[in-house]
Amino acid sequence: MLARMSFGWPVELGSRQLAVVVVAAVVVLVVIGSGGEHVEVPVPSAKKNELLLKLEVASINPVDWKIQKGMLRPFIPRKLPFIPVTDVAGVVAEVGPGVNGFQAGDQVVAMLNSFYGGRLAEYAVASESLTVKRPPEVSAVEGSGLPSAAGTALQALRTIGAKFDGTDKPPLNVLITAASGGVGLYAVQLAKLAGLHVTATCGARNVELVKSLGADEVLDYRTPEGASLQSPSGKKYDGVVHCTVGVSWSIFEPVLASTGKVIDLTPSFTAILKSVLHKVTFSKKRLVPLLVSPNKADLEFLVGLLKDSKMKTLIDSRFPLSEASKAWERSIEGHATGKIIVEMEG
Repeated sequence: MLARMSFGWPVELGSRQLAVVVVAAVVVLVVIGSGGEHVEVPVPSAKKNELLLKLEVASINPVDWKIQKGMLRPFIPRKLPFIPVTDVAGVVAEVGPGVNGFQAGDQVVAMLNSFYGGRLAEYAVASESLTVKRPPEVSAVEGSGLPSAAGTALQALRTIGAKFDGTDKPPLNVLITAASGGVGLYAVQLAKLAGLHVTATCGARNVELVKSLGADEVLDYRTPEGASLQSPSGKKYDGVVHCTVGVSWSIFEPVLASTGKVIDLTPSFTAILKSVLHKVTFSKKRLVPLLVSPNKADLEFLVGLLKDSKMKTLIDSRFPLSEASKAWERSIEGHATGKIIVEMEG
């Protein structure tokens, strides 16, 4: 089966111009001159330990457009054309050799391989090891938000020391920056499930939303109090889930407890150097860049929380596949409250 590209919008990758092109069955990045091109792309097939999925929805993450802009070179993309987006939900259409536990018709949530390209498309191939069944209580839209955003929040909190078995006594004090974003909204909910005391930062328009998810203290980051990151109750933070950029170590250091950690989700080169310095000097207070390790167990745990109504996915906006460019632009703007969803048509 082949799909024909129907339109594109230009982006820059070094000295080359690319088009992110919407097609009947796929969105793909292709090298172009000054305009789009028509290219036919085959629907993939499932190989060993893989599943072919007919997708219902996909969710956009900032890393998707950062790859598109060449910000992760030379690691990604490894080759062109490169198809963006990894977080999806859909139905199993075909089971590859060696797959056990899945069959055609199963509803699933999956995280695709970002190194070789995702699949903002009607069909995608997913590894069995990063695919989990989606129960009827969890919609495709809710499930698609989990793999990168909720998975990152979960691993960041565990790095701080959060446990989800009720054994955190006394509770840790945590700060979550940019708490109304895709990762932040999950982080607030997960932190409260772990019994932590949560201070959060966000814009004024989202303060009540973040409070409604359980945050104990919420700071408007545009105010002097918010900029200082100081807890209104005077608590020092055992850990920070840092979901934004532009905050220096000199701001974090005075608000940390004696062994506090800042888990940086998007570390700059300067932040990485600072983390190395902390490690080699055996600093008690540390900046720790987070290297996320996606795994099936975490995804099953998160889907279970949605099933049991212990957590929810908040949606910023929804777009059909034919308007994927608008979803892309919405993510690049950087002010989404929750997840940006692309729904497949047909």
